[in-house]
Amino acid sequence: MIEYAGLRPALRTRGAEGAATGSLLARLDWVLLAATGALLAYGLWVLAGITRHDVPADPHYYVLRQAIFAGVGIAGLAVVTLVDPEVYRRYRRVLYVGLVGSMLLILLTATAVRGSKRWIDLGFFRFQPSEFGKLLIVLCLAGYLAERGKRLAEPRVILTAVGIAAGPILLVFVQPDIGTALVYAAALAAVLFVAGARWWQLMILGLATLFAALSILWLLPAAGVQLLKPYQTSRITGFLNPSKDPRDSTYNISQSITTVGAGGLKGRGVSGATQTNLNYLPEHATDFAFASLAEQRGFFGAGVLLLLYLLVVWRGLKIVTVSRDSFGAIVAGGISIALLFQIFVNVGMTMGIAPITGIPLPFVSNGGSSLIANLLSLGVLQAIHVRGTSGRRPLRRR
Repeated sequence: MIEYAGLRPALRTRGAEGAATGSLLARLDWVLLAATGALLAYGLWVLAGITRHDVPADPHYYVLRQAIFAGVGIAGLAVVTLVDPEVYRRYRRVLYVGLVGSMLLILLTATAVRGSKRWIDLGFFRFQPSEFGKLLIVLCLAGYLAERGKRLAEPRVILTAVGIAAGPILLVFVQPDIGTALVYAAALAAVLFVAGARWWQLMILGLATLFAALSILWLLPAAGVQLLKPYQTSRITGFLNPSKDPRDSTYNISQSITTVGAGGLKGRGVSGATQTNLNYLPEHATDFAFASLAEQRGFFGAGVLLLLYLLVVWRGLKIVTVSRDSFGAIVAGGISIALLFQIFVNVGMTMGIAPITGIPLPFVSNGGSSLIANLLSLGVLQAIHVRGTSGRRPLRRR
């Protein structure tokens, strides 16, 4: 009896832990989880088709590697779901130091690949910190803004948030990785909007961003100051006139538009997709994966992918309304809008309505860092959802 009585507290503890885990599972956003699974499976299927002829001796080389990354990402999603988002708010400064530190490490030690320093080579895996930074910058900014919710009208608060984001944006920009820098800027705008920044504040920031872009692309070069290399400027501005130089500066966008149109309604299939199989379309498994999908599977196949994206983004935005506190709401909004921005820019650039910036197509483009980071982001959304309550917990103000 003494031994049994001594075990009773431990049994109660294990029972409470089991009940807590069961409660978390019951409160998962199962629609989001199902949409994530469907999007992941569809992305692997698409990648298998568009890379089948890339390695003649091993047609499944890329999709098997991507499947391994997907398994790692799924495990990360499960772990992150169990972590209370309050942990990220509490340690946001540590996360920020880690983000900036990894960017500096890239610039100081990484080897340039195609003129860019973006990866840390671990031998078995090339790690791209900037992809994980898309999530980290949202967490850091959300932690700062949530603690100052009643002071957002103060210019100092907005300017400090801009300053927090400016460091990672500049460090990514000089790698150079213009696409990821734009995603960071979109994340900044998203968290400010969800946090409750005034419209006039957002308008001023938008105009400042537009002026900076015009200065980098045209005003400064006209004055003899080149911040970008000529090929980068041509890639970004080429969508304004795709037929300007289709054999050189606008080759990529011209081939992408041709590839998208070649698919028609039902697509050419894997074997008949000559633009993809014969490498007329550059980077068909990364930057222009959507164009390859459109050629192989047509309008209907591309439409399925866009509907899955819509479902995931909708559920993410819905989590904003059920979050237990403003931190969770800001994070959910930032993740969802940043994801939507990446989808819009990548799909838009393949059709000639957005600049070519190198933003990967989420869950489809070949690359382990992007895939794992996106799955971790959806895990954070699930963590916010399962802890959502009808009431809101008060936050400390500074």
